[in-house]
Amino acid sequence: MTEQAVNGNGHGSPSEVDGRSVPPLGLTGQQFINAATNAVQEIERYYSTIEDRPVLPSISPGYLQKLLPSHAPQDGEPWQDIANDIEAKIMPGVTHWQHPKYMAFFAASSTYPGILGEMWSAALTAPAFNWICSPIVTELETVVLDWLAQILALSKAFMSSGQGGGVIQGSASEAIVTCMIAARERFVRRQLERQGITDEEESEDRACEIRSKLVALGSEQSHSSTKKGAVIAGTRYRSIATARKDDYALTGTNLRAKLEELTTQGLQPYYLTITLGTTNTCAVDDFASIAEVAKDYPDLWIHCDAAWAGAALVLPKYQHLSAQLSFVDSFDINMHKWLLTNFDASCLYVQKRKDLTDALSITPAYLKNQFTDSGLVTDYRDWQIPLGRRFRALKVWFVLRTWGVSGLQQHIQHHINMGNLFADLVRSRDDIFTMFTPPAYALTVFTVNARRKQPVLREHPTVDGAGPRPDQDSHVAIIPATDDKHVAAANEATKAVYNIIDERKEFFLTSTVIDGVFAIRVVSANPLAEEKYIRQVFDQLVKASEQVLEKTY
Repeated sequence: MTEQAVNGNGHGSPSEVDGRSVPPLGLTGQQFINAATNAVQEIERYYSTIEDRPVLPSISPGYLQKLLPSHAPQDGEPWQDIANDIEAKIMPGVTHWQHPKYMAFFAASSTYPGILGEMWSAALTAPAFNWICSPIVTELETVVLDWLAQILALSKAFMSSGQGGGVIQGSASEAIVTCMIAARERFVRRQLERQGITDEEESEDRACEIRSKLVALGSEQSHSSTKKGAVIAGTRYRSIATARKDDYALTGTNLRAKLEELTTQGLQPYYLTITLGTTNTCAVDDFASIAEVAKDYPDLWIHCDAAWAGAALVLPKYQHLSAQLSFVDSFDINMHKWLLTNFDASCLYVQKRKDLTDALSITPAYLKNQFTDSGLVTDYRDWQIPLGRRFRALKVWFVLRTWGVSGLQQHIQHHINMGNLFADLVRSRDDIFTMFTPPAYALTVFTVNARRKQPVLREHPTVDGAGPRPDQDSHVAIIPATDDKHVAAANEATKAVYNIIDERKEFFLTSTVIDGVFAIRVVSANPLAEEKYIRQVFDQLVKASEQVLEKTY
């Protein structure tokens, strides 16, 4: 091996025993500079021309197996050959989540500062299972999560300066199952303490008996990860009914009724997911009434899933919700959805970190060190299910410093304005569309009418100054008079319109079914979203709806 290639940067020395043909870092220093420069230029070109690409791929399942060899290369290939395959083989299978015509599910943001953060994280890679693995991984995570808690106006109980704190998880689903395990063990531990059981074998047997009666809870609108978490935790799961008259929010009345029902059956509710912004309609659960019920069930762990809509708490006008959440045990928000940070960056906060560490801390001899033993450092491995963890705080730090609080506020308000614009456009054609629930957090959910109605004249919608409408984020639902026959006809029309848009693949939308009603969801909230695309998709929806209604009636 040449001196230049010994360690990939020309600083090594020749070795008689080193017979490697590929530099230790895969490329020499100069080769890496050339390759990275080209990659950055290609990424910038991708983003600056992304609207020229179709938002959805036009490939069939298994397409890649036909393009790639059936086995890995025996000898290494030139980097340029690998780089060329990005466009030739990878791009055909990409769904472009940053495309301005992507309006499905919820956004998953990607930004240049986030990308740079990922680059540095990869360069400084470490499994970071304890503080000494790489102290900055822990230290920076603690700092930036405290920053974020302040930006969202969360209770000081969630700050690291007290008994709580934040930790970055891979996803909101991961956060839920982590909290569910902690909730289960906290409930069991408290019961054993009350019963005065201290013998190890007796404690284990009694703990198994207690776990067999445990029930996790979520509303009918809670994300499916709550049910999946209960499966992983090995406990029962029960859902709590929600009603359209409450805008599908979980209420304290319904919660109390379910808790009393389960207790009567000899079961023990130990965990509850409440939601700030449900997936179907962005409903917000009735925190105030739930808090009153919680007072009577102190052993019930209450987790707030704010994966998407929690980002709106950067705006002062939504921070009354932050104040209402002081009673929850844990709170989670995905910065990788609406807060400009590349996946993955799910920020979980707990009021008492000891609840996590008591359930998840195991320290074998090979993980012991003087810093952990001193109790003066945080080992985030005890706040999560995996052992190792990535340096995710770096990209969060880059994003928060690049935008600042005011920049984040402008970003969120911009998308709320565009969501309000689209909702107004839907209202302007109430002869063919019906709002299913009040628009909220940039999301509009609507249906196509079973038959054309007489339109109501309205002012021309504009995006300027579009703050929350009188019905936005309220618990007053929009309930048209319907019967089963009418709903079935409207479902058929809505589904036909959705299929027309979906088959064209020019815009990517998603649908949902709530209370037997088929509805279309539109949320345009990635960093490159623009007003003109909101108007374009609306025009296409109008044309598709008129086409369907003319054929049907």
